[in-house]
Amino acid sequence: MTSNMIRVILPPHLRNLAHAGAEVTLEIEGPVTQRSVLDALEAHYPMLRGTIRDHVTQQRRPFLRFFACEEDLSHEPPDALLPDAVVSGKEPFIVIGAIAGG
Repeated sequence: MTSNMIRVILPPHLRNLAHAGAEVTLEIEGPVTQRSVLDALEAHYPMLRGTIRDHVTQQRRPFLRFFACEEDLSHEPPDALLPDAVVSGKEPFIVIGAIAGG
């Protein structure tokens, strides 16, 4: 099975929690999907468990969005393959904290 080095950009509040820089690199075995990237992120940074996805349902938290290659992937199925540019490491998988207000 091949492994890929995936770049992930985290929002400031998750960077602080994980004691990580703006961008982290994760090794992903097998298909590169939202689920595999988030599983690797939570395995490497256990303090992020439950902050990006609900502990039980594994659904994305309401005020977080996922982007890659200038596309909002927040509503894509978690097992859909990520774009080739993310798989190759050319483009990052981006987690953004959404802003709410009125």
